[in-house]
Amino acid sequence: MAATHGIPRGIPRAAERLLVWGMVLVGLVMAATAAAPARAQLPDWTAPGTGAWVETPEGRVRLIAARRAINDDSAVRLGLDFDLADGWKVYWRSPGDAGYPPSIDWTGSENLEDAHLLWPAPQRFSVLGIETVGYDGSVLYPIAATVSDPGQGLRLRASVDYLTCKDICVPRAVALSLDLAAGPGGPSGHAQVLNRAESAVPGDGAAQGLSLEEAVVEEDGSVLRVAVRADPPLADPDLFVEGPEGAWFGAPTVADDGADLTVLWTRAGGVDDLRGVSLTLTVVDGARGLEANVTPDRATGPAPLAPPAQTGAGLTFATLATMLGLALGGGLILNLMPCVLPVLSLKVLGVMGHGGASRSHARASFLMSAAGIIASFVALGGAAVAVKAAGMAVGWGIQFQQPWFLVAMVVLLSLFAANLWGLFEIGLPGWLADAGGGSGREHGSLWGAFGTGAFATLLATPCSAPFLGTAVGFALSRGWVEILLIFLTLGVGMALPYLLVAARPGWATRLPRPGRWMLWLKGVLGVALAGTAVWLLTVLAAQVPPLAAALVGALMVLMVLVVAVPARRLPGRPVLAGLAALAALALPAWADRLPGVDARHAAGETASVGDWRPLDPAAIPDLVAGGQTVFVDVTADWCVTCQVNKRMVLDRSPIAERLAASNIILMRGDWTRPDDAITAYLAGFGRYGIPFNAVYGPSAPSGVPLPELLTNAAVLKGIETATAAPGSE
Repeated sequence: MAATHGIPRGIPRAAERLLVWGMVLVGLVMAATAAAPARAQLPDWTAPGTGAWVETPEGRVRLIAARRAINDDSAVRLGLDFDLADGWKVYWRSPGDAGYPPSIDWTGSENLEDAHLLWPAPQRFSVLGIETVGYDGSVLYPIAATVSDPGQGLRLRASVDYLTCKDICVPRAVALSLDLAAGPGGPSGHAQVLNRAESAVPGDGAAQGLSLEEAVVEEDGSVLRVAVRADPPLADPDLFVEGPEGAWFGAPTVADDGADLTVLWTRAGGVDDLRGVSLTLTVVDGARGLEANVTPDRATGPAPLAPPAQTGAGLTFATLATMLGLALGGGLILNLMPCVLPVLSLKVLGVMGHGGASRSHARASFLMSAAGIIASFVALGGAAVAVKAAGMAVGWGIQFQQPWFLVAMVVLLSLFAANLWGLFEIGLPGWLADAGGGSGREHGSLWGAFGTGAFATLLATPCSAPFLGTAVGFALSRGWVEILLIFLTLGVGMALPYLLVAARPGWATRLPRPGRWMLWLKGVLGVALAGTAVWLLTVLAAQVPPLAAALVGALMVLMVLVVAVPARRLPGRPVLAGLAALAALALPAWADRLPGVDARHAAGETASVGDWRPLDPAAIPDLVAGGQTVFVDVTADWCVTCQVNKRMVLDRSPIAERLAASNIILMRGDWTRPDDAITAYLAGFGRYGIPFNAVYGPSAPSGVPLPELLTNAAVLKGIETATAAPGSE
């Protein structure tokens, strides 16, 4: 190993180069590990023009048609029919501050040329300042479809994704079917209800006595004034504005002249000036509506009837600012979470390596570490946007649910440990080493510092620090702008200590110069990294057969032994070590073929453990109605904070004794493997990461969520709040 004056450097250049190569490897593995859950139901149809209901705990949904057969017509009128349980709702095409609209994939249909969803006039829902737009009760979305050959029958197979919300939100994916025969056929039993649904789809408003008189911009360009003429006059109007990405509009202020003219004002957020901006306006008054595309200009005369008023847009902006503040604090606290401790060796060696260095080099090194953290968070945000756009489950730390990712991390940590023990050194391409200052630099390359920050971020993702879960949940329920903003702010928060040292580099340069004592320190920290690799193998053993995880561990031992052999005795050791690593990475692909794999392990089923039942959200309402209190713990083997919560709070006195009470039912959701039901359950609370705990009871049938880091006081208070008789103090 290279040294200066016989003394090992604080961070060997091999470690820095290994960081770069390792992060490339992990990035490739993360990009390749994605899985879309398959959902399928095969309903039967009962009458011509009628698809069978597919039922869920929140209601039921089906496809219907206006006619009993194709009737030799290329145009076919269809409907997506929702019959929702009391209090549940689904969403309009622009759902507001949260939610998402239904979408349909027609893959598998036959003789279908085109089909697009139409949107009846929606209503606004306001809860705690959060504005959403959609429908409750029963709603029928009309579908305008055309067939390729009017002389042939139509076979519809639809995969419908939608979100339904009440006190919690539940994403659903159902498979619907409907077959229409060829030839003549009269109206079906759904013709009239489809007529009413189609008439509720806002158009130009002429048939309903509505016309748009003006749409202009007032004040500083952020207030939109819309004047509508109506006969009869509007009774309870609302205005929904759809604009550019990132813009939002609050509920309108309404005034009228007592006759047929109504003026609605709304204030925009997320856009500096509405002048010249293309907008879609939807004015709704009960079942009638008007839709128009406009490009407003500044008002030239006085505003009629009333001045504009502040609306919910300002609150939405304040919410975003609050979430950014939570993200900053959550990222900062992430440095103190247990899951960051495995990279303590990198941080300690990084600081020690700056002893005696120049201030400029120390500043640049810490800035590059901060850049590695921030860039990694932005990359995670970009990955979340891509996964969400693809319609797959998204969450914080879910890459640890992928065996390939775990194996890649085990390989990388094993190589790091071997490097700290002085067993080998790895080089970067010359151009990259020169760019990073790695050629002959005593105190380490800048690319090595960048890799340290990136690696710290990667191993921090199994944790959900205080504030972080709330910020990530908000981001993942919104659009790509909010996701990237929140993840960027999280990165800045976690990078703050590095930025602070970069501002005062003298703190690092005053440390003692590296000496022989670092040989002992590096050996100890190498053991810590090897221990982290062993922990990841135990996580892997919960996702693949234990024999496969044991084989990965054996291959890592073989790899370390190979690199420990002097090159003169084993000239091909890089090739042999590489083959061992590749074999380990290939194991998850055929792990289920190993002997001793039972069906339950292969299917990923969860059994009861001790007093804990598997999580069953559908059973909770009946248990609470029977007077029981339900304590829910969503955990995973890879979630270090979850394990800390269990060992320090849930499994110790006095909480263990309180949870053992006869009136408390314990439910545990194991998210070690991907699980759609757990993902949906977390999303219902606006959470996309773990740990997560909630308490249900007579006074809290919708659940009381607990903080990410549990304390005895927080758990006892949650149980007391949920268990108290309704209406009691």
